[in-house]
Amino acid sequence: MPMSSRIVLLHDARAAEGGPDARDVLVEAEAVADALRHLGHAPALLPVGLDLAVIQERLTRLAPHVVFNLVESLDGRGRLIHVVPALLESFGWAYTGCSASAQFLTSNKLLAKRLLLGAGLPTPALLEPGVDAPAWIVKSVWEHASLGLDDSSVVTETAAAEAARALRCAERGGEWFAEAFVPGRELNVAVITSPSGPRVLPVAEIRFVDFPPDKPAIVGYAAKWLPASFEYRHTERCFGVEPALAARAEQLALDCWRLFGLEGYARVDLRIDEAGSPVVLEINANPCLSPDAGFAAALGAAGIDFELALEWLLAAASSRAGREGHDVRHS
Repeated sequence: MPMSSRIVLLHDARAAEGGPDARDVLVEAEAVADALRHLGHAPALLPVGLDLAVIQERLTRLAPHVVFNLVESLDGRGRLIHVVPALLESFGWAYTGCSASAQFLTSNKLLAKRLLLGAGLPTPALLEPGVDAPAWIVKSVWEHASLGLDDSSVVTETAAAEAARALRCAERGGEWFAEAFVPGRELNVAVITSPSGPRVLPVAEIRFVDFPPDKPAIVGYAAKWLPASFEYRHTERCFGVEPALAARAEQLALDCWRLFGLEGYARVDLRIDEAGSPVVLEINANPCLSPDAGFAAALGAAGIDFELALEWLLAAASSRAGREGHDVRHS
């Protein structure tokens, strides 16, 4: 890619109006833009909304070499995460990250779990007729960033799980589901496309420090976004997972990478079951690149400079556009 390339960074126009999880994309966008400027590129931030014709018109006018896709929601709705990459694909713009289909398949957690199960990859059982578990956890089907996830999400009876799911549907709207709660350790595995192919970064563990015995050890909304909370102050990220377990987690992350056709960068969240084996909780096909987020921490643990990682993502975006035969006059 030539130096002084035009790079347009897309993010949800509603981000500034949302909670700390939504506003974080503005921090992410500025961090990426600053790094791109240091690399000699010419970045421009473009907030996007539901009017796809406006997005098309503005991108056509800006004529970017590459679009840096930081859209984690559209109009504040996580279930629309795949719409912008679908638009970019339809007009042949080179863009970073995963394809529209990969975004859709991984953002719908129920669909993702069924694909994992169909491929024989381990993931917690869904709450369905005839399925039992010692405990359940209730989650949003579409929304990420641990929205709606707190201590009340974990229950020990099937009837209570059904009631909690129904209550969230009524109070928060959207779709919710329950899966078996795995009370073991939690790991995150980040993967990035390097010049030699997908590269697994050092496995991170989220430790729950001094959690009371009766408090669910989960990375809920407070742990991620509310600095004054107990959960935020008592969860910590660390590296140095024992080699044998790390190797199993890395392989499982690569299995997910291939199953869902992931590209660019992604993160796989895992729990360790009572047998000591990793199981897949979720796949994040558009993880946050903010300086204090897990992906940046994993890059640092791997000794990979943030700017070098961005260069890899830009190169992968241009390469994919060329492979797919897109009209890359914008590039």
